Amino acid sequence: MLQLQRIREHKKDMVKALAKRNFDAEAMLDGILHLDEKRRNLQTDLDNTLAASNKLSKEIGMLFKSGKAGEANALKEKTAGLKELSKSLSDDLNDTAEELNNLLYQIPNIPHKSVPAGNSEDDNEEVFTAGDIPELQKDALPHWELAKKYDLIDFELGVKVTGSGFPIYKGKGAKLQRALISYFLDKNTDAGYTEVQPPLLVNEASGFGTGQLPDKEGQMYHVQTDDLYLIPTAEVPITNMLRDAIIAENDFPIMLTGYTPCFRREAGSYGAHVRGLNRLHQFDKVEIVRVEHPEKSYEALDEMVEHVKELLNELKLPYRILRLCGGDLGFTAALTYDFEVFSTAQDRWLEISSVSNFEGYQANRLKLRYKDENNKNQLTHTLNGSALALPRLLAGILENYQTDKGIKIPEVLVPYCGFEIID
Repeated sequence: MLQLQRIREHKKDMVKALAKRNFDAEAMLDGILHLDEKRRNLQTDLDNTLAASNKLSKEIGMLFKSGKAGEANALKEKTAGLKELSKSLSDDLNDTAEELNNLLYQIPNIPHKSVPAGNSEDDNEEVFTAGDIPELQKDALPHWELAKKYDLIDFELGVKVTGSGFPIYKGKGAKLQRALISYFLDKNTDAGYTEVQPPLLVNEASGFGTGQLPDKEGQMYHVQTDDLYLIPTAEVPITNMLRDAIIAENDFPIMLTGYTPCFRREAGSYGAHVRGLNRLHQFDKVEIVRVEHPEKSYEALDEMVEHVKELLNELKLPYRILRLCGGDLGFTAALTYDFEVFSTAQDRWLEISSVSNFEGYQANRLKLRYKDENNKNQLTHTLNGSALALPRLLAGILENYQTDKGIKIPEVLVPYCGFEIID
């Protein structure tokens, strides 16, 4: 959520920056400033009314002590009027504050100056590529055929048990999945991240804290009876562990990692491009989250990018990194780098990680602050990234490592899964 003071001081610059997202913000920002002024005026009126009421109450008390009951009772009528006025002002203030917050929730984050202009994923900027695309045999198969051939993943059985988008991993497929999770967690903790195991359901406040609500409400599974949401990513519960916190400067950086299943409705996703593991309703992901001093957050973002690069280099997969354009940038992000693995069998790039800096946008929603050198509360910066999301990564491994003798296992994963080939 954008800070009101920043909107007051830099409205024109914000309108220009948000245009890079193809978002016309001027009318909404004007509405926010109008409501902010109304809220501040109501607060002043309420404070003055309460002060007058308190002063009058003291006078009444003094009059009773002095034996002037008649004068005291006469002033009581004034007190009743002030109490009625203060209640009315308080109700108006609460309504205005709620309306203001609802409008603030609809404004996306300001893009970083390095974010390229553009309308869609076609306008994203490629900033890095690595790895050689392997040459496969002529009869190379896509991962959903490989999964069936070697009995690794049963998509049809998942449909029977739950529905489309809920695959069942079997045998060496399940072991390879578990190996990837353990490998990523070990690499993350070796890099200084503290492992946590968060809940898989969160309350509404947590959804608002990290920005999934109200923007992505339609993509989340909602348990209505308990008003809880299945998490779309471990970012939500892990980051919300620090909601309403005030941390000391010497606590930076806070680095956390966690594995969770993730749940996304992915409404309206159909077609060959979402076949097999390409688009699921339930999938596994290992996440990294950082809370940083604002002056260090972009240095931290670069470190996170290098960390994900190291994972993919060790897996020896061909990949590229994209800087997302304004039209493809997530609602809460200031800058995002997407990692994509090349699927040789499908002849296409598959997104397997996003690494983002949210600057103070999430922190303002979360009320996540630190004490600066002057002992004043300031917003932290928050960052997160997938390290890594498993479905499309697993698809890339199965497809790129297939041979005429079976599917080889990346060397770094052999100690984790206990076999070198799937045959």
